[in-house]
Amino acid sequence: MFEKLTSAHEIDPTVAWNMQFQALKVGLDIDDGEVQTLNIGPKNITLSNGLDENCDLVFSSKQEAWEKFSSQNPPIGYQALSAMGEMSNIEISGTNKLDFFRHIMMLEKVFAQLRPSKVEEDPLVDQPFFEEPSGRYLNINIWGQRQRIYIEEAGSGQPLLCLHTAGADSRQYRGLMNDQDVIKNHRVITFDLPAHGKSSPPAGYEKEQYLLTTDKYMEAVMAIAQAMKLENPIVMGCSIGGRAVLHLALKHGEFFKAGIGLQSATHAESTLNEKLGLIDDYPMHRPDMHGGEVSSAAMRQIMSPSSPSKDYWETLWYYTQGGPGVFLGDLNYYFEDGDMRNGIAEQIDTEECPIYLLTGEYDLSAPPKLTEELSKLINAQHFQVMKGLGHFPMSENYAEFRNYLLPVLDKIENN
Repeated sequence: MFEKLTSAHEIDPTVAWNMQFQALKVGLDIDDGEVQTLNIGPKNITLSNGLDENCDLVFSSKQEAWEKFSSQNPPIGYQALSAMGEMSNIEISGTNKLDFFRHIMMLEKVFAQLRPSKVEEDPLVDQPFFEEPSGRYLNINIWGQRQRIYIEEAGSGQPLLCLHTAGADSRQYRGLMNDQDVIKNHRVITFDLPAHGKSSPPAGYEKEQYLLTTDKYMEAVMAIAQAMKLENPIVMGCSIGGRAVLHLALKHGEFFKAGIGLQSATHAESTLNEKLGLIDDYPMHRPDMHGGEVSSAAMRQIMSPSSPSKDYWETLWYYTQGGPGVFLGDLNYYFEDGDMRNGIAEQIDTEECPIYLLTGEYDLSAPPKLTEELSKLINAQHFQVMKGLGHFPMSENYAEFRNYLLPVLDKIENN
């Protein structure tokens, strides 16, 4: 079955470009099956029998795992190489396990050749047109520093303040901000956190290590909301934004009409680095690796393989563009400082600030089981698993996500 991989560089020119600098030997050890070595680069990809003693990486698994990975719509835990590693569906070993992350984008693209190709069209526009959102900069003091915060708005009516994910920016809400069924009754507001997207880093950033904490996140959201004179807004956030919705409800519940948590949980789960023995190696931010490419490729493990290709890759594109250390700094809040276990989440008053929870079934970092536990813990007004969606529902497949969001907005309006 791995013969298909030998043409990856002919099908995808980015693979051909990368492998001339990243020659790699990958052993394929299948239980009760043939053992082979995939030789990637510098000019060709070849497959040889046996396990080369100089393999950089070895993937050990059952044949069934590769059959699931190779299907048109892989089941949860098989949507990416990193997802299989996270869920222990393959064992990754080798002389230098950092090579897995160093070459992760190329590896994901090579092994994706095992799947049937999807042909999707993005038709040309009949006439040039402008989209609904308009943007401007807010100069404001946050974290004891002057910040230039980029803000976009669309629509009118009930304020809906949206929070982006770690390491990304507010472009993730582009579909929402162009949805006439939303903006006809809602003033949708998005902003980029400092040093994210179009928001400039503060003066002196070059001498600081960016680190997001609960207190800093809450300060930023509240300062911006108050500067914009928002009254009784709904707050919606995804991933770290979904966690922030919970902290905002806990600390400032009286300010918000309701909170919509996307991929919300009391904490996040991730074990791949630990399994590879790379806890202190920080592959997302180190001078010998392309942090943007590593971060982008790593996100494939929490995305849905059935997402439209254009939206899927646009979502990953945002992650290639983050500033050095920004994603890693956000994850301090997501995995450490913002953890809401040990009796913290139970203090949320969902009568004061109703909470509505939506979670994509393919998310491995805040999986549905954790969101369901959260829902019961805080007595949330709504909990629903979004079939066929992943960690970034608003950007990787907005057309499907809106089918879950619109009924929630109606519930809030009629509450």
